[in-house]
Amino acid sequence: MASGSTPIERMYFNWNDALSRNDAEALLALYARDTHLESPLVPHLLGTDNGVLHGHEELRPLFAQLAERKPPVRQYYRTPYLTDGKRLIWEYPRDAGNGEQMDFTEVMDINDEGLIERHCVYWGWFGFRVLQRNEYHR
Repeated sequence: MASGSTPIERMYFNWNDALSRNDAEALLALYARDTHLESPLVPHLLGTDNGVLHGHEELRPLFAQLAERKPPVRQYYRTPYLTDGKRLIWEYPRDAGNGEQMDFTEVMDINDEGLIERHCVYWGWFGFRVLQRNEYHR
């Protein structure tokens, strides 16, 4: 895992590292036990009507599916983060400088233990098009 000087900086590097390695358990370890996650990917991968998950038991199947089904267009070029000391925000822009990638904005609230207590993922039009094309179900 990458290191950083603050819990926010550590999360910025460690979350992206775990996701890029498709390490579902390392990703899950970054979340508080009673965490809250919202993403359009939840109903898409889990076949639910709701895009909200709570706690490790609900997140585990999502991360397992994500590790198995992530499309190649899911890249990891991102902007520097913004923070107020508790909330962490960064963007994966559509234009990665060498082609298009899935575009997201990640918003995380980090608790006093340095774990994610709330995580909302906001998708751009290019990322949404990947869902429309069903590219996560290759």
